[in-house]
Amino acid sequence: MADEAWLRQCVIDAGFDLARTGLSPQRSGNVSARCGDVVLITPSGAAYEDLLPEDIVALRLDGTVASGRLQPSSEWPMHLAIYRAREDVGAIVHAHSDHAVTLAVMKRAIPAFHYMVAVAGGSDIRCAPYATFGSEALAAHAVAALDGRRACLLAHHGQIAIGATVEDALHLAHEVETLAGQYWRALQIGEPDLLDADEMARVVEKFRTYGKPLS
Repeated sequence: MADEAWLRQCVIDAGFDLARTGLSPQRSGNVSARCGDVVLITPSGAAYEDLLPEDIVALRLDGTVASGRLQPSSEWPMHLAIYRAREDVGAIVHAHSDHAVTLAVMKRAIPAFHYMVAVAGGSDIRCAPYATFGSEALAAHAVAALDGRRACLLAHHGQIAIGATVEDALHLAHEVETLAGQYWRALQIGEPDLLDADEMARVVEKFRTYGKPLS
């Protein structure tokens, strides 16, 4: 298991990246990491640049607070629901990135317009139905949209990216925003042609070993 103090700092660094790069403006978005039997999550409404490791809230998977003096992110039900459903997930990044939000308010998934869509685990990046932020309904929609995937959009809201590590989830969140921007630009010209299911299946398989060390 990763060192808890190090993971707390990873969560802070990822949150700071959201704000610094504009991936999630101001204090929006949230980050979490699994640490043994608890989830370390950014606090509600805090400025990422002001956070200290002790400000990160530790939640048990049943939603009770294991440690922390601040309120956890309002999206904690969504984070915990994903961790309960997916044992492979070690970290979650939720962002309100511009192009992802633009597509999400139109309830548009990101289809197979480019092979890199497969980096999220499938032939598209789904858009989950809308539900009020912080609600159990939104949590359920997110879990369903992430079935067989590592990222999704949330209608009228933003995006979620998951990974084995905080770095993995953050990198994917940036990739989703890049793809969303490219797809949005293509739509200004017209509906792009899409890669077929067989090709996307080949690319998804290639991504299983992409960036992995030799065994």
